[in-house]
Amino acid sequence: MRGLVLAAAVLFAVVGATLPLQRPDALEHPSVVGVGVAVALMLLAQLARLRFRVGRGTVSISWGETAFILGFALAPPGWLPAATLVGAVAAWLLITWLNGQRAVGDVLHLAASLSLGTFGATAVAYALAGPHAPVGSSRTQVGLIAGAATYLIITLGLAVLTLALHRDATPVQIAGRTLHAKLPMFVGNVLVGLSALYALTSEPLWLIAFPPVLWLLQRTYRYHLRAEEERRVWEAFARATRTLGGSNEAAVVQAGLRGALDVFGARRVEIEVSLPPGPRHAVEQPAGSAMVVEVDAVRAGSRRYVDDAPQDPLPGAAPGPVITRAMTVGDATVGEITVWLAEPTLPAARDELAVSAYADALAGALHDAAAHERLEVLDARVAHLSVRDQLTGVANRRALLSDGEALLRSQDRDQPVAVLLLDLDNFREINGTLGHRAGDDVLCTVAARLADLVREHELVARLGDDEFAVLLPTVATLTDSATPLHDVPSPLPQAVRRARELVDVIGRPVDIGGVRLALDVAVGVVVEKAGHADLGELIRRASIALEQAKEQRMGVAAYDSARDACSTDHLALPAELHEALEVDDQLVLMLQPEVDLRSGAPTGVEALIRWNHPRRGMLTPASFVATIEHGELLAPFTRYVLDHALEAAAEWAAAGIDVPVSVNVSARSLLDATFPAQVADALRRHRVAPARLVLEITESMAVSDQGVVDEVLAALRELRVQISVDDFGTGFSSLAFVTRVRVDELKVDRSFVTEMTESAAAAAVVRGAVELGARLGARVVAEGVETADQRAALLALGCTAAQGYHFSRPLPIDRIVAALLQLAAAAPAKIVPLRADGAS
Repeated sequence: MRGLVLAAAVLFAVVGATLPLQRPDALEHPSVVGVGVAVALMLLAQLARLRFRVGRGTVSISWGETAFILGFALAPPGWLPAATLVGAVAAWLLITWLNGQRAVGDVLHLAASLSLGTFGATAVAYALAGPHAPVGSSRTQVGLIAGAATYLIITLGLAVLTLALHRDATPVQIAGRTLHAKLPMFVGNVLVGLSALYALTSEPLWLIAFPPVLWLLQRTYRYHLRAEEERRVWEAFARATRTLGGSNEAAVVQAGLRGALDVFGARRVEIEVSLPPGPRHAVEQPAGSAMVVEVDAVRAGSRRYVDDAPQDPLPGAAPGPVITRAMTVGDATVGEITVWLAEPTLPAARDELAVSAYADALAGALHDAAAHERLEVLDARVAHLSVRDQLTGVANRRALLSDGEALLRSQDRDQPVAVLLLDLDNFREINGTLGHRAGDDVLCTVAARLADLVREHELVARLGDDEFAVLLPTVATLTDSATPLHDVPSPLPQAVRRARELVDVIGRPVDIGGVRLALDVAVGVVVEKAGHADLGELIRRASIALEQAKEQRMGVAAYDSARDACSTDHLALPAELHEALEVDDQLVLMLQPEVDLRSGAPTGVEALIRWNHPRRGMLTPASFVATIEHGELLAPFTRYVLDHALEAAAEWAAAGIDVPVSVNVSARSLLDATFPAQVADALRRHRVAPARLVLEITESMAVSDQGVVDEVLAALRELRVQISVDDFGTGFSSLAFVTRVRVDELKVDRSFVTEMTESAAAAAVVRGAVELGARLGARVVAEGVETADQRAALLALGCTAAQGYHFSRPLPIDRIVAALLQLAAAAPAKIVPLRADGAS
């Protein structure tokens, strides 16, 4: 671009000089004198130039418009481009020589740009004014003003183009800043040029007043530019200092280097940091930065960071002044900053003050970053110590509970997990005999062996003293020859196998304090589904198993709930039951048909409640009924079961199946005088006939507190609700009860049904119940019939109805109607022959 501009300037200067253009009518003097005066005017205009920064470069503004206006009137217009080229080259060579610079290429480029501006200005002015136009005419005045404006546009455009190619500022930013600085001077230059031209042609004596006027204008321009420069510097200073708040040394230094290059328009910036290096200070070049990092070998611990401007503001020019300032915070020395300025002619006092202020801001930011890094180190150490055992380096109890709980929550809730709790049997003896240092060595050895044994995602932790825990988030289920085919494979054997592996490895001899020791280890093992217990509960259960292993000296012991008198499940059960009654997806009503033993037709349905516990899985009534009977949830629980049972009975009644539904009743319900009214209300709401409801009463319940129970039972009889004695034969006052209260049904306990084919006594109880039922007018139902042999034996003993898996498993509500219809439809084909000849 420099070559093109220079070639165009020379070409236009030569072409202009050959054109026979006439200057305006003004003074009579030879053309050579006029050309010489034009050269001198341009030289003086450039020597009086003022400069200001744009980005990392500088822009010069001068009295060029004044020189053009006077030169147009004094010299042949065609010679003005050549006169401008010669005068500008002479002026800038003198300036560079005085400043010790040798930027010849820049001088020629600048002079050529001014010459092209003069050529355009001359062409516009001559086209508007015409040849031989009087200098004082308005036409000439307009032409000169238009020519000066053209001069400004061309020189400004070339300057913007040059700076945009070399600087980090956009053309719009460069043009806006240059116009803001140049416009006041442009107006003054035009007025001075026109006034001088008028004085020269009309009142030459007025020229005596021009030197002080020009001096005052020059001072005004300089003050204007300096004020703008100060505003720019402090705006850039504020922007730069806002970015210094990094969290580490490298980030602060990188921001400091970029800010210094921007604020001072520097060619090079160097920051040396003498603070002790932080744990994370970067010693490599950050991505996307020209920053170079050096480590000072002379001053140990100091780091030197250097950044250069992307483009040298003056290629080939001599370096500008260097300003170095120490960076201190109070009495502490942080380092120093060195700035290489681009322009030696710019005032140094202001730059020194700015560099000093910038050094103070950078020192504070570096000091804060160092403090921040030290705090991060302390925080990391505290965080590490809070989750790690200081002696062995493995996780501590706190880390095991937090990380382990998160690990369990990430598993499928039915995934088996295991906790192995280890304890050294002879650790106290080692401490007492060899000393605590030897004991510490033993603990470190055990921790190292455990760390070597654990697999991916398994956790090992020291819980305290000589106790360690291992969490196995995945335990495979194994079967062996002793596992019945119908049983679910258990993960416990695999967990026990892992525990024995730990015992074998940890128990290997080890040299401690010059003594070869064999470590005795006891391990407690607990296996549970991930969603059925929290980690704290698993550790508690493992500690129970560990105590068993130590008491029985068996090395490894598995958790046995029978030995656990402190299970937390019963503590949480009332609250969990309360929540279960408020939702619809936990308490599940299952219905099991009762059938006629001869035909297989359904004769009734018993409602059985199950609890789909969100943590422990499906629970039978044995797990929670006792809690309900001794708490405050009996009434809402009874209403829940009764409502759902009657709702199901209404559904099958609507399907044409006329069989009753049986509901178990708690002893406390029979002691509640309002219970009959509650039953009546439920029957009315579900529109079920009272005779289609059977309340099953356990003998041990019925015989207690006879007076109140008899009144409640009498009220229920008045409602025509059927009464059944459940588990008949297992109580203590069966005969007294059935003689005192009229019952509709006797249900023989499943224990007698199971044993009657092999036990004459059990068969006698069943036969007695059947005969008693016949005398009392009550039907007899056998519970727990599992096989065809039991069915045949019951028929032989005279029993007419039964329930059990032989006929149907308990079914959900949505399947019971279809099952009852199927039983009823298949009844004729289910007749069992009673005599050898096939007669029924």
